[in-house]
Amino acid sequence: MKFWRVPLDLDTVKIARGRVEVIKDRCKGCELCVRYCPRDVLRMSQTFNSRGYYYPEAVEEQNCVNCHFCEVLCPDFAIFSVEA
Repeated sequence: MKFWRVPLDLDTVKIARGRVEVIKDRCKGCELCVRYCPRDVLRMSQTFNSRGYYYPEAVEEQNCVNCHFCEVLCPDFAIFSVEA
């Protein structure tokens, strides 16, 4: 992460990391998680789930900061993040 100004305690700050988990068969492909992810961790896959929808997949998982915003946005509770 690039700061426009360097914090005094930068060496003591631990940046949280997360891992995104998707329950593929629960997803209906609304793309809310992909569209509003603040770190662009997700994209829609090229394969269908059992219901016939494209589901999200993590492509830049090292950028996930475990903000849980994808969980809040998902109307079907099909995605969540865990601390890595």
